[in-house]
Amino acid sequence: MSGNLFSEKVIDIHQDLIDRCMNNDRIAQMKLYDLYYRAVYNSILRIVKDPMEAEDLLQDSFLSAFSNMKNFRSESSFGTWIKKIAINRSLNFLQKRSLDIIDIPEGNIPDQMEENESTYDKYSLSDISDEINRLPDGYRVVLNLHLIEGMDHEEIGQILNIKPVTSRSQYMRGKEKLVMNLKNATHARHA
Repeated sequence: MSGNLFSEKVIDIHQDLIDRCMNNDRIAQMKLYDLYYRAVYNSILRIVKDPMEAEDLLQDSFLSAFSNMKNFRSESSFGTWIKKIAINRSLNFLQKRSLDIIDIPEGNIPDQMEENESTYDKYSLSDISDEINRLPDGYRVVLNLHLIEGMDHEEIGQILNIKPVTSRSQYMRGKEKLVMNLKNATHARHA
């Protein structure tokens, strides 16, 4: 294999639409929007929790992407690129509201919780989603970025301007609080 893996261009399945968008083709822009808006909106909504704000950020993200298509280098898919734009805009929105992330000094990461997917088996997806939305912003954002968006703690640290150890700490504490909240909600329903 020759060359650097990270410098190679990704062949996007929608390359024709992307090329047309680079020439300000409004029909192609609408088609790309139709292909990606649901996934992008859901990513935004998981971060900001406000449907009206999510809608505004969705529009703003696509406008930004379409007006900056010359910056799209095909190092990732268009879907990945637009989601990163949307996530960054969502996080900027939260930071204006002062996102509550406590920076943890090196070496003070909480004990790792056992990774056990069966912990969540007894809860519905709706219950899990509701409880994630009730978490403090710092926990909720890191959980969503790591679990749902698939980002590693290095990426999350860069996006949130925190250390990767802080991201891991927020993730572990958020996960611990999520499990506790799920148990409490279940007990409250059965009481």
